[in-house]
Amino acid sequence: MMNGIYTLANDVVYDQLVALINSIEVNVGADFPVRVIAYDRNLEKVRAFIETRKSVELIDDWNLFAPWRTLSEQVWKTHPSAMQTWEDKGIDGVYRLSCNHRYFAFDEQAPFDRFIYFDADVLVLNSLDFIFQQLEKSDFVIYDFQYKDPSHIFNVNSPQLFEVFPEEKVRSEIFCSGCFAARKGLFPQEKRDWLVSRLQEGESEVLYMRAPNQSVLNYMRMRSEIPIYNFALELPKTETTGCSVTSPHFEMRDNVLYDKGTRLTYLHYIGLSSKLFARICEGENIDFPYRDIFLHYRYLHEPQNRPQFKGKAKPYDAPPSLTDKVMKKLGLAQ
Repeated sequence: MMNGIYTLANDVVYDQLVALINSIEVNVGADFPVRVIAYDRNLEKVRAFIETRKSVELIDDWNLFAPWRTLSEQVWKTHPSAMQTWEDKGIDGVYRLSCNHRYFAFDEQAPFDRFIYFDADVLVLNSLDFIFQQLEKSDFVIYDFQYKDPSHIFNVNSPQLFEVFPEEKVRSEIFCSGCFAARKGLFPQEKRDWLVSRLQEGESEVLYMRAPNQSVLNYMRMRSEIPIYNFALELPKTETTGCSVTSPHFEMRDNVLYDKGTRLTYLHYIGLSSKLFARICEGENIDFPYRDIFLHYRYLHEPQNRPQFKGKAKPYDAPPSLTDKVMKKLGLAQ
């Protein structure tokens, strides 16, 4: 049985990918196998970076992604309004279809029997042994607090939602698709065909259009009745930690973060644009939560290239200045 880590990336998230891989090297192990799933063909910097890492490989064979792209298209064509809504907004086909390349991790041809998937905007800050150990007993393992907010997973305004899924499951079993652990082979073709048939019968109304990959993955797992284990609910409250950049109370010690004395497993910079990370790596002095630990891992092997900021940092969420507003109105903003 081979264990490994997947992520999804292209050159747009290059700086975040470097930080993620470096954090895995330090906190999980330099020899731990990682596979980068190609988001698209914009991979020049990603390819060059991966060539420098002996345990990291790129998966960029579009033939491997094809069945999962087809599944995503089949799913959303069952939805009463999704395809037309996206077309009206100038989106060609399924919104952010390439995000669903991550589903390849479940494919029988995938390299890892048991895996953890992380979005590129994550830092891994602790050993992952306990997650892989749980995968010996559970098919699906998570460690997050998404269950507190189902509105980013399903269409909570759908009258069908609690007919398709019991309310207590919706409020306890949903998860963020930016981090999850599972086994390959959970969704064979016959299972995928059955799921599409359920959606065609009218269940597609429960899907959440603004987070299509996340909504579909949650639907697939829950509708297939695959048991799920959430450390956030199973660990004693004194041992659980947060994982989101939106939590302001984490303490940094020795380039890892602690939540009330307990070391975080991972930090997810959820909601922060990849453009923000690119701008600070280009030297723009913008502050955002846990910026220093990101910069530490991003420039772990090239400290000489770490940006040297001067003056007071601009908050990442600062409102635009009057000048910016005028320039934008005149069409002169860059």
